Amino acid sequence: MKTIVVPVDFSPAAVNAAEYAMDMAKVINSTIHLLHVHQFPVMYLEVPVAITEEGSSKEVQLKMDTLKADLLLKYGDSISISCELKTGIFFPELLTTCNRIKPYTVVMGSQGTTATERFFFGGHAVYTMKHLTWPVITVPPGTTFSSIKNIGLAFDFSTTMNETPIEEIKNLLKDFKASLHVLNTAKQHEFATDIFFESSRMEEMMKPFQPNYHFITSDDIDEGIIDFAEKNNIDLLMVLPKRHGLFEGLIHKSHSKQMVLHSHIPVMAIHQ
Repeated sequence: MKTIVVPVDFSPAAVNAAEYAMDMAKVINSTIHLLHVHQFPVMYLEVPVAITEEGSSKEVQLKMDTLKADLLLKYGDSISISCELKTGIFFPELLTTCNRIKPYTVVMGSQGTTATERFFFGGHAVYTMKHLTWPVITVPPGTTFSSIKNIGLAFDFSTTMNETPIEEIKNLLKDFKASLHVLNTAKQHEFATDIFFESSRMEEMMKPFQPNYHFITSDDIDEGIIDFAEKNNIDLLMVLPKRHGLFEGLIHKSHSKQMVLHSHIPVMAIHQ
């Protein structure tokens, strides 16, 4: 049975991601595992407040129970939901959980606190996408799951296909019966014999799925990809963080702010 792990901090973004995951679970016949990592003590207040660990844990448990009850009320009991509360540092605890469960994917909301962080610039979300070897989907605020019919893969053909998680991509296309759109992010002046060779290899390996190939001509590649995705009804944008600089560009380019603010497309990171 497939399992989707959903890290939650009970924020609106996390609840939205949990609902996205529930709708996804219905399509692929998956279970849901809600995970909350409680970092204790947390001192953000200027004036110290006496909070016992026992009291805080009870409050977190109540929030988890309430979230589970709300999801069951909305979606019924056809989807199995398990819950886990852990104390520690977020990423190591998430990694331990994923290594134990071996999830189909991790679905998490953008956890940024400012407007420019709403897409997936939150510290936990960015770090997780860059370092977790299990697939990760980040869900922008307000985005709901309807279907995944068109998947966009940002790809620059700059390195060997042996470093590309082809089987994971194929499985995703099968599960959602989706079409693949390969968004070529290599700049025109960078084309060389090896790039054409690798593109031919991909075409052969993905031949049963008849992918569509597109060349992103925008001077700013990350903006060009998001613009293409939004105009062509891409439901999920897939990036390979260790393959090219797109992911770093999305994180660090300040001029991408408006693109990030207005994008409504979930992003999936897949590692080799």
